[in-house]
Amino acid sequence: MTDVKILINGDKAVSVEFGQEISLHINHKVTALKTVLESEKITGIEELIPTYCSLLIIYDPLILDYDTLKDKLNLLLDKLDSVSLPEKRVIEIPVAYGGEYGPDLSEVAALHNMTPEEVIRLHAAPEYPIYMLGFVAGFPYLGGMNKAIATPRKKTPRLRIVSGSVGIAGEQTGIYSVESPGGWQIIGRTPLKLYDATREKPVLLEAGQYIRFKPISDDEFKAMME
Repeated sequence: MTDVKILINGDKAVSVEFGQEISLHINHKVTALKTVLESEKITGIEELIPTYCSLLIIYDPLILDYDTLKDKLNLLLDKLDSVSLPEKRVIEIPVAYGGEYGPDLSEVAALHNMTPEEVIRLHAAPEYPIYMLGFVAGFPYLGGMNKAIATPRKKTPRLRIVSGSVGIAGEQTGIYSVESPGGWQIIGRTPLKLYDATREKPVLLEAGQYIRFKPISDDEFKAMME
């Protein structure tokens, strides 16, 4: 694959870049390489971290040297088009929209000359691909939001956004996995914990999965928090 770059990242990592465009086509290539590397179980590879357009491969240079790794990657890249992606998995994320859970919903609706209900309908309709996790542990960067509700970030970020908050920033939507500052427009909140250090698997979601938002009532939200 001549359009792919294998770049050195320090003394124990390489980045395989498939381009600079944020698209499902390129992200599927990232997922395909991650899938085949997981199946190959190459001794010395320690971690695989997918992003929008690239896969970061962390390895032990005392076990696997760079030249050997690069040769293995080139062989796998030549076969990438024949790799079967994992079966599509859609995770349902319950969300209480508006009110105390989504203080910016009315502002987003007003900006687009919509009712809050219209914003909720458009936001909850797609199945969103998870391109990558980042910013903080477990925060999913999602594709596929309807451009009709794209909204700029807040001019003055909040110092505290509650974990589980669902926001819009430009043409993207995402979920705050932990409490943190942020400038996204908050339109709702999920009672699910996307990150919990006490769980065997602390991060709930994975890159390559899909999510779909399910509107729930205030009472349903509180019941799920108990």
